Amino acid sequence: MSESTAADVLAAIAGVPYARFLGLRLELAGDEMTAVLPFQQSLIGNPVLPAIHGGVLGAMMEMTALAQIAVARHAAGDGGKLAKPIDVTVEYLRSGRPVDTYARATLKRMGRRIANVHVEAWQQSRSAPIAALHGHFLLPHDG
Repeated sequence: MSESTAADVLAAIAGVPYARFLGLRLELAGDEMTAVLPFQQSLIGNPVLPAIHGGVLGAMMEMTALAQIAVARHAAGDGGKLAKPIDVTVEYLRSGRPVDTYARATLKRMGRRIANVHVEAWQQSRSAPIAALHGHFLLPHDG
């Protein structure tokens, strides 16, 4: 991924107010993009465990999917508008502990109008995901 592509995607995600509220950031290593959700006490949904709120995890994974779609569209020369979710299914696999959370998205298929994306979120080991998202997203029609 080129630096201009990375900057465009980072700017698009930074423009989402909830992403700013969560402190979500994107880290790039070669062609791999990882979303990072730094732990904050305000993210706790269940103080008894404590566990990160499920809505926070779902939103993080949805924004990770949107960022991955934006990268692929930018690389293909398409415009900078973000895709819109059509349907999203989140699987909560285990409680999110009060530590940093990471996510990566995989584009399963991207057509002219719809993208099919899978996202996994983990904390200390990528081989032990805490949540997964599968979604379909409507691609913006530029022009």
